[in-house]
Order: sequence, then C-alpha cells, then structure tokens
Amino acid sequence: MNPRRKTMKVYNKQHSYYCGIDLHARTMYVCVLDKNGKKVYHKNIPCKPERFLQAIAPFREDIVVGVECIFCWYWIADLCEQEGIDFILGHALYMKAIHGVKTKNDRIDSLKIARLMRGGNFPIAYVYPPEMRATRDLMRRRNHFVRKRAELISHIQNTTMQYNLDPLGTLSRPHHRRDKDIVGHFPDPVVQLIVKTDLELIDHYDPIIKRLDKQILALAKGHDPTSLHLLKSIKGVGDVLALTMLYEIHDMNRFPSRGEFCSYARLVKGQKSSAGKNYGTTGGRIGNASRLLGRPFRKPPCYTCGAINRPKNTITV
Repeated sequence: MNPRRKTMKVYNKQHSYYCGIDLHARTMYVCVLDKNGKKVYHKNIPCKPERFLQAIAPFREDIVVGVECIFCWYWIADLCEQEGIDFILGHALYMKAIHGVKTKNDRIDSLKIARLMRGGNFPIAYVYPPEMRATRDLMRRRNHFVRKRAELISHIQNTTMQYNLDPLGTLSRPHHRRDKDIVGHFPDPVVQLIVKTDLELIDHYDPIIKRLDKQILALAKGHDPTSLHLLKSIKGVGDVLALTMLYEIHDMNRFPSRGEFCSYARLVKGQKSSAGKNYGTTGGRIGNASRLLGRPFRKPPCYTCGAINRPKNTITV
C-alpha cells in the first residue's frame, strides 16, 4: 500500500456508551449502545435540548454523541459543548457509502450510526467553531446572491444572441449599464419587459452585495485579522477570495498534508481501480462545495500576474 495514500478519518476512541442520532429538523431518533453493543435506549424524541439531555442522563458519565452532517446539526453540537459531552460529526457522503442497506428508516439509521461509532468506523467531519459559523453562512449567502446576479446578466447577454442582435458589451458593473439603452436594444416589447425585469433585479442585488462585502470584511477583522492580512498579501487575492478562504478553511492545521487540503478544495478526485486496472475517478462531490475556494489554487495568482514562471507539469499549493 502506498504510504502517502490517505484514508478517511474515523473516530476510534473507546467509551462506555455510544449515542447515534438520526437527526431531522423537528425530531431525532436516538439510539444508545453500551460498550458490549447492547441497546439501552432507542426512541424517537422531539428536537428539544431538555428532552435530549433527559434521554441520555443515565449514561452521561462516559458517552459520545454522533450525528450525521446535515443542515440542522448546529444546535446539538453547541449543546454538547456547553454540557461537556463528547460530540462527533459524521461525514454524510462517507456514511452513505458505509451503511447503505436495503431497508432504511430513522430507527435503523440511528442504530447504524451508533454501531459505526462503537466499531471505530465512524467517518468524522470538521466541527466548525460556533463563533465564526454564522459569518461563514453569511459569506455563503453572499456568494449565492452573486451567482443569481450573474445568471441575470448572462440571461440578458444570451437574449441578444437569441435574437441575433449586436452584443451589449460588459454589463457587470453599474457604470457599465448607466449610459446604455439596454431595454431599447431589443425591438420586441415583450422581450423588453423580460430584460427590464432582469435589470430591476440586478439593480436590487448590487447594493445588497456591496453592503454585505463591507459587513463581512468588518466581521473578519474581528475574528482573525492576521490571517486575513496574510491572505490579502497574496498577489491576485482580493477581499472576496481572502474572505472565502478564511471562512471555508478556518484552520490549516486540520489538514495533516497538502494532499488532504487539495482533496478538501476539490482540486483532485479519487481513483477507482481493481486488479491493477483503473476505472476512472470518483468522489468529485466530496470536499468543500464553494466554487471560489479552489480557484486561487487551480490557477495560482502569482503565475496569473506573471510574477514568476510556472514550471511545467507541476502543481504548487
């Protein structure tokens, strides 16, 4: 086996009790196993902190709580931290590959999660710290607005090609659109209404995105001003890329090697092979979903700006 090849991280610490939770927005199926694998608690309860603490109260002396990484894991992670309970977050895609079965329901899923924890096969994900979590979500929301705005601009440009009209040129900034009769560029009154609607939405997005940029930058200076300054010192990296890397990576020390970081940034894909034959790649969805995170590493800014000559057939991270 190649010593440089990395496997997924699993939780293998021993406890007296293992609590697997199949978590949903309003309910949670809780399964507690003892160290011998015997079920000591297995019930569906509401997503209420007091009900959860009441359920695990007899086992709190030495218990670990495991939850699959879905959109509503924040509150249970914060509750466990406040109560001094060991908590681990499961990597959703890895868990799907491990405990896939023919029959699937909440009761079975919670038992499977607890068994994965007890057997040392629970694939762990990074528990993002709560003090920066909301700002990361705000940054992601800001990027979502930018993509929607870009879709509107692309639709206007595509409409000119659809009707074989002269190109309008750049429309990305307000001053690019200010002196152009964009609506009048289209002779059909119904098409004019379509384009006018797109422009009105773009004009709404512009100040929102600009305001969010200032607010997120101010928050970042309070969270980690040193890292923000270092990121912005890289040629070709401005506020948006620096903020994206700061909040999506958080702590580089959580990556033991450059290869694991490249995998997280979706710069590399996994390889499928058997009996010495390669069967393509896999795992393209595993890693960080942000489209901006991998950009400065796919095309390093220092090479883009011509600061240094890029060596052939090499990847630098």
